[in-house]
Parts: sequence; C-alpha cells; structure tokens
Amino acid sequence: MWSSLFRKKSIDKIISDQQEIERLEGGQMHRNLGVRDLTFMGVAAIIGASIFSAIGQASANGGPAVSMLFVFTALACMFTAFCYARFAATVPISGSAYTYAYTSLGEIVAWILGWNLLLEYAISNVAVAISWSKYFVDLLEGLGLHVPEFLTMDYLSAKRAFSEAEPLLQSGQSLQALSVNVREGYLAYESAPTIFGWHFVANIPALFITIAITYLVYIGIKESKNTNNILVVLKLLVIAIVIGVGAFYVQVENWTPFAPNGISGVLKSVAAVCFAYIGFDSISTTAEECKNPQRDIPKAMMWALIICTVLYVLVTLVLTGIVPSHMLAGIEDPLAFMFMKVNLPGVAGVVAASAVIALTSALLVYQLGQPRIWMTMSRDGLLPKAFSRIHPKYRTPSFSTIMTGVLVGVPALFANLEEVINLSSIGTLFAFVLVCAGVLILDLDPENQKKSKFKIPYINASFWIGLCWIVALYLSLPDSAAWTSWLESYFHGDAKADHLIMTGFFVIWGVLSIYCFTHRLSLIPVLGLLVNLYLMTQMGATNWERFAYWCLAGILIYFGYSYRKSKLN
Repeated sequence: MWSSLFRKKSIDKIISDQQEIERLEGGQMHRNLGVRDLTFMGVAAIIGASIFSAIGQASANGGPAVSMLFVFTALACMFTAFCYARFAATVPISGSAYTYAYTSLGEIVAWILGWNLLLEYAISNVAVAISWSKYFVDLLEGLGLHVPEFLTMDYLSAKRAFSEAEPLLQSGQSLQALSVNVREGYLAYESAPTIFGWHFVANIPALFITIAITYLVYIGIKESKNTNNILVVLKLLVIAIVIGVGAFYVQVENWTPFAPNGISGVLKSVAAVCFAYIGFDSISTTAEECKNPQRDIPKAMMWALIICTVLYVLVTLVLTGIVPSHMLAGIEDPLAFMFMKVNLPGVAGVVAASAVIALTSALLVYQLGQPRIWMTMSRDGLLPKAFSRIHPKYRTPSFSTIMTGVLVGVPALFANLEEVINLSSIGTLFAFVLVCAGVLILDLDPENQKKSKFKIPYINASFWIGLCWIVALYLSLPDSAAWTSWLESYFHGDAKADHLIMTGFFVIWGVLSIYCFTHRLSLIPVLGLLVNLYLMTQMGATNWERFAYWCLAGILIYFGYSYRKSKLN
C-alpha cells in the first residue's frame, strides 16, 4: 500500500489518455489562446486585489521597503516559473501543478497539491470578490446610490467592529470620531435584521459578481478571453495614470526611513505580497485551450511576471512617497486615498471605478483556472466523473465551473478578507515548493529531459547550496551573550512554534545540500524550492496550524474516496 500511494502517471500515459478522452467526447476543447492572451491572463490574475487593497496594509507594515519584498517574491516566482514552464512544455495538459506532481512525485502528493490548489483559486477568488464588493459599493456611493452597510460586508468584521465600538461609544466618544472601518462595521451590525437572534450581515455584491463571472466562464473560453483582454488593457491604462500623475506629488523625505519597522515589519507583509503573485500559474491551467502550449505558456509566464513586478514596485514607491506609510494602516482603498490626500478627487474617482474593472478581470482568471484542475483530477478518478463533464456546445467543464461558482459565492457572503488572504498564500507557496521539487525529480531521468521543448538553464548546485546553508546557519544563531535567552524562547516562549518551523526549514535545506552534492542538481529549481519554503516560514504559526488542518482534511478525503477510485488503482 505504501508504494501505491506514490504511484505515478508517465508523461506518455497522460498524453495518450488525453487523446482517448478527446476521441470519446467527440473533439477537444477550443484552442483560442496565444502568447498575448496568456500574458494578459497572467497580468489579470497578478494585478488584482493586492494592488488596490492589500498593498496599503503591506506598506503600513514595512514602509517603502515593501517594494523590495515584491522584487524578492517575484524572484521566487521567476524560479518557480521556470519549473512551471518546464512542466508545461513536457505535459501540455490542463491541471497545472496537480498534473505535474502526478508525473514526478506520485498520486498522494498530487492529490494534496490539487487540494491546496483549491485554496489558491477558489479561496483566493473569495478575497477578490470581497475587494470588488468594497470598491463597487464605494462607486455607487459616489453616484449617490446608498447600499445598506449590512449588505456590504462579512459578519465577522461587523461583529468585531461592533465589539470594539460599543465601549468607546458608551464612554462618550462620538461615532464620527471612530475609524471608517469600525464605524461602518458598527452600523452594519446594529442595523442588520435579526433572524432567531442572529444578525444577518452578508456581502451581497460579492455573491452577484461571482454569479456573473461564473456564467461568463461557463459559456466559453473565447468569450472569457475577449472580455479579459479588454479589462486588462483598461487596468494597465489606469495604473499608468496612477504612476504618472502620482510621481509629481512624491515627497522623497517620506521614503526615510526606508524600513521604519525594520526587517520584521517588511516580513510581516509576506502574506499580502505573496497573495499578489499567486495567480501567475493560472496560465498553465489553460494548456488544452492554447494554440501552442509548449511554446506559448513559458513565454507568457515570464512576460506576466516582469510586467507586474515593475508595476508593483512603482506603485508602492509612489504610494509611500505621497502618503507616509504609518497613515496607510487599515485603509482598504489606498490608491484612491492617496489622491484624496493630494486633493485630486477626480483621479481618486477614476481609480475607484477602475478597481472594479481590475478586480473583475482577476476574478475571471481565477474562476477560469479552478474548474480545469478539477476536470483533470476527475479524469484520473480522484474526483467523481461529473467534474470532468464537458459541455457539448460550449466545450467548457460545465459542472466544475458551476461548483467553483458555489464554493466562491457562498463563502464570499460571510468570509473575512485578511483571514482568506493568509490561508490562500500559504497554500499557494506549498504548491510552488512541490512544483520545484517535481522538476528536480523529473530531471533525474534523462529520458524526460529529451521530451521537453523547454530547457531550464543548468547551473550546477553541488557546492553553492551547501555553502549558503553554512553561512545562513551561522548568521541565524545568536552570539554567546544571548544564547541563554534564545534557548529559553526556543523551548518556552511565545515564539516556540516559529522557532520549530524555522528549524524544519534549515533541516530541509541541509538535506537538500547533500542531494545537490551527490546528484549535481540544477540550481534554479533548488533556489525556487528554498525561497518559496522560506516565505512559508514567515506566515506565522497560526497559519501553519490552519494549513495543517486543511491538508489533514484532504488526506481523509483521499483515503475515503480517491485512493479506491483512482484509475491507477
């Protein structure tokens, strides 16, 4: 049984199965996507909720130095993109990282990865829908249309705001003196109708946009592609306006100090920054709808990462150059807030309107990716057959698309934005780690290297990884004077769990150093694995605990259904 958990599908088997499925279903999915379309999909996914919402709190935590965190994270994604491109050129099948893991790491790892891709796509889309709702409601307010507060946010945020505001109001403080977020949450909870003593607070606009996007994705890839391309062009134009106009109001002294809260403040924003990049791999989920996936997917991934990283760095520098970073804490619409700060309400209104467009395109791409992963898992027998059902007219995974809409729309009614972002980011980084590990295993077989039309530049990692491990280990240990207090915090302090997570990271790094020396592994996939794993260590013990429970639930489902139903069984 142990060996059967790690059974693999060969590349030839995956491709032949795909050809057989297309023959039985009377044709393949429509191939409409070229390099430009794929690049725009990547841009749509990456330039989304982060640049219009999460970038504000990230800048408040880390100051202007967050721009460098974007570069560091993009570098990790660039290493990972090489690995995705390597797989996409070898296995041009929908399924993204799940399919890649099935060929290299085995079935149970592929299942866990597919289970975590649910976090990346469906749960991430919940966050995007929530952000879209916020900007859409603000836009309606600007047009003179008021939506009751209890229909525009989640229950948890409203309840927390009410609990925070009530003692302040009882002490004599006025409602207007409270922060905007607390005030809106208090009004939402207080004015909400009660059902059996429970306050009905739900994000109705988030549900409606999810339904609309699900319908668009359901009726066809061509319609989705054309809509996305238009939205991305508009999005890029508005961001160019933000950077171009905002540059004239930058005060350089606001960039000093560059990292006001130190390196810990910068790393506190890891979840928000990683959330910005989680969608770049959505390009690989459309492999069966690309004109030439082996050539176009690698190019599109690289272009999307380069374009979006440049834009994120410039926007962060402009934002923190106009508004001191400490003033951005809790601001949900930082770019609009920035222009209001310099008395440009017209530009602020344009930004608010464009955010609705930008977030719509991000929602579209995420909603496009998840059903195709489920479709592939169903073809392998790990999910019920309904998930692989292709609509006879639209040639899209119909049931999977509808289920994705349900699993995004319902939680979007009640979910909290910050919690969703944290959980989604750690699940995505885990997927990136496994993709990089999969390439290392795949390339141990010379036959697999011959089948790929995309080659990762080879740099021998034999000595570099081990040398860096020794240096990093030396720098991370405390000096002799602080050794006692460090040991105390390691075994008994509040940071005990964080220390254990970091210890695990160094153990994995050490083992990998030995493998690099004995197997002459390629440097780029190894760096991708280590950098993504390091970013995971910065997510905090609470997120790791939730992530562990999520993986445990996935393992129970695997043994309860997927292991027995697998076509490899």
